[in-house]
Formats: sequence, C-alpha cells, structure tokens
Amino acid sequence: MVRGIQSRKKTYVDVVVEFDTEGRMTPLALVWGDGRRFQIDRVVECRRAAPLTGGGQGMRYMVEVGGRTTFLYHEDPAWFVEEIIPE
Repeated sequence: MVRGIQSRKKTYVDVVVEFDTEGRMTPLALVWGDGRRFQIDRVVECRRAAPLTGGGQGMRYMVEVGGRTTFLYHEDPAWFVEEIIPE
C-alpha cells in the first residue's frame, strides 16, 4: 500500500467530452459531484484496462490535471475516477 493512501474507491463523475468525425472521444474536463470542475490539460494515453479497484472493463484514460497524472475510466455509459481514501 502506498504511504498515506488507505484505499481507493470508484467515484462517478460527469465528463465534458469532445467527439471527432470518426466518433473518437477526448475528455476535456471532469466535474466532481459537488460541482468542482477540473480541466484536463492533456490525455497521455488511452487503452482498454481494468481499474485498480477491481471489477469491470472499459477504457482507461491517463490524463494530466493541474500538473498531476491520474486515471479516468469510461465504462459505457459512465465515467469514474479512483478516489483516494487517506489513512
């Protein structure tokens, strides 16, 4: 276990997405349940992968938000992040 992190949980979020003419999705921002909006600075990688919290299979986007790298998951039709539960 990473020091300072007790566990992680799936937290569903709203995502602002851009679609290109081929139907590919690019996430632009995520919106937390309390309304806070976080701009996605860059999509580093997109591939099919299971979340660390277990269960499910979908697209995993490695994104940069505010200078930090994190994962954003899309399991059609929902989007979620793995929220850190501190020690």
